[in-house]
Amino acid sequence: MAKPGIDFPGVGVGLAILRDGKLLLCRRLKAPEAGHWNIVGGKVDHLEPAETAARREAEEETGLSIGAIEFVTTSEQIIDADRQHWISLLYKTSDFHGEPRVTEPDKLSALEWFDLDALPEPLSAFTRALLPHLR
Repeated sequence: MAKPGIDFPGVGVGLAILRDGKLLLCRRLKAPEAGHWNIVGGKVDHLEPAETAARREAEEETGLSIGAIEFVTTSEQIIDADRQHWISLLYKTSDFHGEPRVTEPDKLSALEWFDLDALPEPLSAFTRALLPHLR
C-alpha cells in the first residue's frame, strides 16, 4: 500500500499552540525529522477537513481540548534526509483547555513551552515556516 509523504506528496496539518508568548513544541521520535522540535500535527485523513485534522492531531498528541483555530499559511517541505514530501496547512490557536502532556510516547519524547525568542534546536522545517506568521 502506498504511503503519503513517501510514495506520493502527503497532505499534513500543523497547529501552533500559544500561551503567554510561548509556543508549545514536541520532540519527534519518528521521521520526518526525528529528534527535531516541532509544532503538533500530522496527516489529514481521507475525507477529513484539514481544520478538523489539525484539531484532532493536537488533541491526540497533547491531551488538550482545542477550541477555535485560525488558518495561517501553507508550507511545502521536501525533506531529503527522510525522502519525504509534505504539503501542510498550518494553523494557530490560544484557545484551549487543560495542561499538555505527552499522550503518544511512541511518537513524541517531550512536550514543552518555549519563548518565541528562545526556541530549541534542531527546529523542524514546518515550525520554521510558521514562525514569521507568529511574531
